[in-house]
Amino acid sequence: MSDTDSLFPETLPPARRRSRRPAAQRTTLADVAHRAGVSLMTASRALSDPRQVSEKLRVKVEQAVAELAYVPNRAARALASARSHAIAVLVPSFSNAVFTDVLAGIQDALGPDGYQLLIGNTRYSSEEEETLLRLHLQSHPAGILLTGLTQNDAVNKMLEVAGIPVVSMMDLSDDPRRASVGLSQYDAGAAMVRHLLSRGYRRIGYLAAQLDERTIKRTEGFRAALREAGLYDPRREVMVPDPSTVALGAELIGRLLANAPDCDAVFCCNDDLAYGAIYQCQRRGIAIPRDLAISGFNDLPTSAWMNPSLTTIATPRYRVGYEAAQLLKRLMAGEEPQTRNIDLGFSLIVREST
Repeated sequence: MSDTDSLFPETLPPARRRSRRPAAQRTTLADVAHRAGVSLMTASRALSDPRQVSEKLRVKVEQAVAELAYVPNRAARALASARSHAIAVLVPSFSNAVFTDVLAGIQDALGPDGYQLLIGNTRYSSEEEETLLRLHLQSHPAGILLTGLTQNDAVNKMLEVAGIPVVSMMDLSDDPRRASVGLSQYDAGAAMVRHLLSRGYRRIGYLAAQLDERTIKRTEGFRAALREAGLYDPRREVMVPDPSTVALGAELIGRLLANAPDCDAVFCCNDDLAYGAIYQCQRRGIAIPRDLAISGFNDLPTSAWMNPSLTTIATPRYRVGYEAAQLLKRLMAGEEPQTRNIDLGFSLIVREST
């Protein structure tokens, strides 16, 4: 061999080149079955549906998986079976405690059955929802959990073509063919107004942000209850499309009191805005509820510990996620539930602020 041969091995004839180390091979299910001493079918069942095998066999397979660091190829499994063990879940926010509670309920309902969640954050955008759904459908999910009832035409078309079971969360459909789990946002908004009226308040203002479909329905309930009492005044509404924050609540209560300084109560479309309204009133020396009553919506954990504690509407967020996932499992199994629309209701929590 010449010196140039040793310096530039790529110039050698194929027979004289040094063999290169082969790339690491991906561990397969067959490798797991061999290590566990079971058939390929048993290994597959132990991982996809542990209830079909004995505890002893399940443990052997799980030990083999751990020893070999086996990672299932779910994409290949989906192509082979025309479906996967994944569930697509679309929510409008990851930072909002409302939807972290919903996701916790979904995980608790689906996790024990081995389902994997494909979670997407739509950011309250129909375009983002469309993009995420298109992406998730490429994974052939077994079912879909959506937030709300209003989707754009492209999303509705994709759902129709996919033919996958879908359950909507946080609201109630009046279509008996559509599956939904939630509460009547309209009724909840009206219930808070009736509470304030029962306490003697007559000049009731309203603060709203984000203006998603659920907020709009609460607004409609607010208006209807005041019209019923002959007290509706549009000048007492301050509504903006901005994301809801505590700081925004402080700003909006300032706008409301500038427009209608004689307000004696305020209904905020969520607790975040109510917190900001309370803080701003305290800075201005406005006593709550003596000078101004303030109420919220959702009953977040902080609401009970505010000073004064906040009157609000408690929504069953965890149960919405849990029951929606349970309903989806029944639909995926081909069952027809007694009802496709499950109303979990709401609770009026009366505290010091009203």
